[in-house]
Parts: sequence; C-alpha cells; structure tokens
Amino acid sequence: MANRHLSRSVVLQSLFEWDCHGRNDATVKDIIARNVKEFAPGMSDVSFIEELMKGILAKKEDLNQIIEKAAPDWPIDKISPVDRNVLRIGLYELLFSDRSEVPAKVAINEAIELAKTFGGETSGRFVNGVLGAVYKELGEPGKDTAPAKKKKPAEVPYDEMPIQHLGGAVVYSKHEDVMYLAFVHDIFGHWTLSKGKIPEGIEPNTGTINKVKEEIGLEVTIKSDLGTNEYIANDPEIGKIRKQVHYYLAEAPFGDLQLAKKPGLDDAKWFKLADILELNFYNDILPIVTKAVTMLSQES
Repeated sequence: MANRHLSRSVVLQSLFEWDCHGRNDATVKDIIARNVKEFAPGMSDVSFIEELMKGILAKKEDLNQIIEKAAPDWPIDKISPVDRNVLRIGLYELLFSDRSEVPAKVAINEAIELAKTFGGETSGRFVNGVLGAVYKELGEPGKDTAPAKKKKPAEVPYDEMPIQHLGGAVVYSKHEDVMYLAFVHDIFGHWTLSKGKIPEGIEPNTGTINKVKEEIGLEVTIKSDLGTNEYIANDPEIGKIRKQVHYYLAEAPFGDLQLAKKPGLDDAKWFKLADILELNFYNDILPIVTKAVTMLSQES
C-alpha cells in the first residue's frame, strides 16, 4: 500500500499549484502526474491521491466557508497558501472521509504534520486551532476510542539502507565589482540551492555541473568542496533511503537564469551578497550557504 502521508504531501503540493495558478480544475490531472513523478517516483497506486484531490475540489466551496467560520479573523485569501490548503485537506478528511479509514484524530494529526513540514513557524499551531475548533463542534468523535495497534514495519539498519546520491551548488558570480549568488525558489516559499540526482557512475562534481546547467541554464566551474549533507527519506516502494547531497561552491558568468520546467520550483534569481540575510532558507541549507559566504568573503 502506498504511504498515505506521502500521498497527502503530494496532494498538498498539487493543491498549492492549482491554487496559485488560476484554480483551473482542468489542469489537476496533469499537476498530479508531474508531482507524483517528482516527489513520489515509483509510486504505482495513485488512487488515494486522485480521490482525495477530487473530493477536496468537489467540496471546495463548503470547505472555504468552514475555514472562514472557524478562523473569522483570517479571510481565506489572507491565509498563507500552504496553511489554506492544509486546512482543506484536514477538513475534508475530518468531515467527509470514511471514519473507519481515516479517524478524526488521524485527519487532524496528519494535517498538523503537513503544516509543520511545509508551512511557517506558526502553521502547526494555526492548523491545530482551526481543526480543533471544528472537531469540538462535531462532538469530538472517536475521543474515547483506543487506537488500533499497528504492526511496526521491520526496522532497516542504517548501514543497510539504500543510498541515493545528489549534487548541489552555491553558485556565485562577480558583476561590476558586486558579488551575486543564484538561488532557486520552491513552491513552499523557500529559497534553496540548485541540485539534482547524480546518475550512477558519474563523479559528484561532474554530475553537479550537469544538474546546475539543466536546472538554471548556467555553465559553472567548481571552485571548492562545501561538504555533504545526509538525511533519511521514505520511498513508497523500497522504504527508508539515505539521501546524500554533495555541495560545491561554483562560479558562473553573470547572466539570465533559465529555470527548467520542474515541479516544485517556481523562480530563480541572482541576489547581492548583502541581501541574502533576508531570504527564507531551509534549516539544513543555511549552514552550507553560510560556509560559502564565509569563503567568498575571505577571498575578497
């Protein structure tokens, strides 16, 4: 069975894209296909994703009205797109899903986890507050029901987890005596580094050069090694995998960035070195960027 938490994250990403690009229901099928390919490669059963998305869109007007009533101080268009669509998912599963498949507490907890993962610092509390208010209005269904015990999947030892190699770069350029850094922007509001999967048999530095060229259209030259980040991710087909991202400091000629049509990314820009303090980075990316900036500052 496909991982339902992963499936909900794909639904969130698809709703976000639908919401921010005209809310055209006719594009939903293509949006889902792209996001499954990008964020859940190998997932063979997408019926849960398709049914959840279909149900949410069919009930979107009802869901919007419920959100407005449950959060009267926040007009729905003023709620951040991530929080707004997490609420749509959580409310749909809380109100319209089969409770034997999605108990009320599961619907709420799953939505809170999505908000914490993809939203801002207060998103989890905000979503918890709205869904909690609706839950109380419903009479707190399932409050006293003991959760069914689930058989824990066998834990795969860390050393036996498959490893997926990626390469990324802090790309810089000096233009008219001003230092610039190039970043890509994802649909969840973060600026991050250009990166991609390194094919088997390709050296990390060579693979990184190729991936940066594919993603933002720049010919880069590797200047320094910034080290490797590793994190554990869940693959719906093979389970836990170790993702190792090798980062480099890379120089490029200053020019127009050409962002590839890639699900999850919506912009790419050059920033002056002095302006990057204002950018919203992921926590694991910030040390890499800081190290690169320190090296560039020492050189200059």
